[in-house]
Amino acid sequence: MEESHNEKQRMMRRHGREKKELQAHIQSLKNSVPKTDKKKRKQLLLDVARLEAEMEQKHQRELEEFLESHPGSSSSIDAVTEDLAKMDLENQPPRLSRAQKRRERKAALERERQERIAEAEMEHLAGFRQEEEEKLATILASKSLEMKDIPVDCHSMYRAIQDQLVFSVTIESLRSRTADYMRKHVDDFLPFFCNPETGDAYGHEDFLCYCDDIVHSASWGSQLELRALSHILQTPIEVIQADSPAVVIGEEYTRRPLILVYLRYACNLGEHYNSVKSLKPTDAGAAGGAPPRLF
Repeated sequence: MEESHNEKQRMMRRHGREKKELQAHIQSLKNSVPKTDKKKRKQLLLDVARLEAEMEQKHQRELEEFLESHPGSSSSIDAVTEDLAKMDLENQPPRLSRAQKRRERKAALERERQERIAEAEMEHLAGFRQEEEEKLATILASKSLEMKDIPVDCHSMYRAIQDQLVFSVTIESLRSRTADYMRKHVDDFLPFFCNPETGDAYGHEDFLCYCDDIVHSASWGSQLELRALSHILQTPIEVIQADSPAVVIGEEYTRRPLILVYLRYACNLGEHYNSVKSLKPTDAGAAGGAPPRLF
């Protein structure tokens, strides 16, 4: 039973990671389409809905297969199977009754409604993004800094760290060294390792699987990884946010901190990090001082 539980936990973590990777891909698609091009934006919404639906069906299919191969792992297999049967119509005969036609028309109207909602949410989110970026610009200007864009993907936290180091290092190396440090200091990290949605504590085996994911997948970085990197580099890491005080990790170290900017609304799921750079001399003068020498 324990092995079955661990396997299920790994599958659910992978599902969460794949959803985040999909959202990063969707965000890059959205950034490539001008907001003024209504026709392309409408097609984009349709493509996004299709991609999300395909992933949802894939995950539900994998969950069903897991439950079928582990009949004692969950009492909800019948409910899951029933839900999947409603979604998967591939094996149904191609007859269209009046009731079916009415359902299809209703489904089409619902899709149009969801598309309108999605478009409105995108516009609403754009407002939050602009406000967040303006607040961050003010905070950084007070430090004679400005934001430096990092690509929106699953490696953004590591890329932001990499950008500020004075020596050359690959993302793969940062991930590997982070995982190695966390494995060697399990007791320092395990008390803070829990399910982000439920708050339930994970076990030792789950933690080791998490460390494996750091190396072998494009998993998102968290404060656990930032703390490990701070110890590895023996350098404080300061995370600046728009609506909360800055978080400093590794305050016991005396070197000048690496500075990351956390953006909540940069992409749909919100988890993105940017780097920083010195303001240009003309901008720094307007902000009230010459820029410091970074890193």
